[in-house]
Amino acid sequence: MLFLVAGVLEIGGGWLVWQSVREHKPWTWALLGSVSLLLYGVIPTLQASHFGRIYAVYGGFFIVLSLLWGWWCDGNRPDFWDVVGGTIAMLGVFL
Repeated sequence: MLFLVAGVLEIGGGWLVWQSVREHKPWTWALLGSVSLLLYGVIPTLQASHFGRIYAVYGGFFIVLSLLWGWWCDGNRPDFWDVVGGTIAMLGVFL
């Protein structure tokens, strides 16, 4: 569950900043995104394992969550190679 929370905070925060800077949304979006990214930085400290292992697992989840976020929020449907890459990343997470 912490991986999902961290993913939403990290990807959502980055997306909000992106929208503010690149898509000219209000500056408050960047502020909310920054707060989200700050909270994301705290979540991994709640995990039981060590830093390197936790961030490696987060990496795999973030690849897939980023592709899904882009599909749901921006309408960028993952292509064949996105699915292949996400599958390889998740195999690394679970193996």
